[in-house]
Amino acid sequence: MIVKEIVGKNYAGKWDRVRIGCRGIVMKDSRILLSYETATDQWMIPGGGLKDGEDERTCCVREIAEETGVLVEPSQCRLEIHEYYGNDQYVNKYFICEVTGSTERRLTRREKEAGLEPRWLSVDEIKAIFAKHNTYIETDEMRMGMYLREYTALCELVN
Repeated sequence: MIVKEIVGKNYAGKWDRVRIGCRGIVMKDSRILLSYETATDQWMIPGGGLKDGEDERTCCVREIAEETGVLVEPSQCRLEIHEYYGNDQYVNKYFICEVTGSTERRLTRREKEAGLEPRWLSVDEIKAIFAKHNTYIETDEMRMGMYLREYTALCELVN
């Protein structure tokens, strides 16, 4: 497994909170599944936070199903990206996923308000979106960090 680190310019030098998230790179017909927020024009690899007592692969399956309606079978964790912002550490675990079926989406209120939709894009289209992470460096550190994280994951895991 590969481990990468991203340190935000606002990192305090130590963290006192850790959030673990599990994300899945879902490929089908030479396309990759993304979550897209229509209200914010923001893209991300589907996934989310690990619940207490939940194993990582189960979290990956649950989060992808809730956000996109796609059921998957994840690999073992292939990549961890550790991010540091403020007093927080975010650990994102990435899995390669195979589509096994579909289900009803179950969005949170925030995801509904953001207009979250599943979208299938080519690898080149996705890399072009996330490669623009530096354009947000002065205006939106959260998006800059997320896009850098997702770009790093794609470059490491998708040929």
